[in-house]
Amino acid sequence: MQVTVCRKEHFNAAHRLHNPAWSDEQNQRVFGKCNNPHYHGHNYELIVRLTGPIDPETGYVYDMKRLSDLMKREILDIFDHRNLNLDTEDFRHLNPTAENIAVVIWNRLRPHLAAHLGLSVTLYETERNFVEYHG
Repeated sequence: MQVTVCRKEHFNAAHRLHNPAWSDEQNQRVFGKCNNPHYHGHNYELIVRLTGPIDPETGYVYDMKRLSDLMKREILDIFDHRNLNLDTEDFRHLNPTAENIAVVIWNRLRPHLAAHLGLSVTLYETERNFVEYHG
């Protein structure tokens, strides 16, 4: 029997979508207002899902307090109220699209979780735009 547990958090961050190999015109054409040289921000909603068997001793798939602490340490403390392009190593040379942010979050969490647990990350950039990454 597999059960999925979910933890939802939010963080606020600024970013600029920009490809330095392209001209200003091409960046503007592809990324539009998201290419603003003065950056722009989002109130991101993050949902982390862990799937696995229920431990017969604890009744847990994963202790939600541990998941909360892990997300705070590996994600919120790093990204919240930051400029992703300028303030984080993860995006120093990686365009901080919602897709790339979700993959980075997954990669930051995966090493801290048992191999038997399935990990999925859903990142809402806006109420209507979101991405999912399952690894």
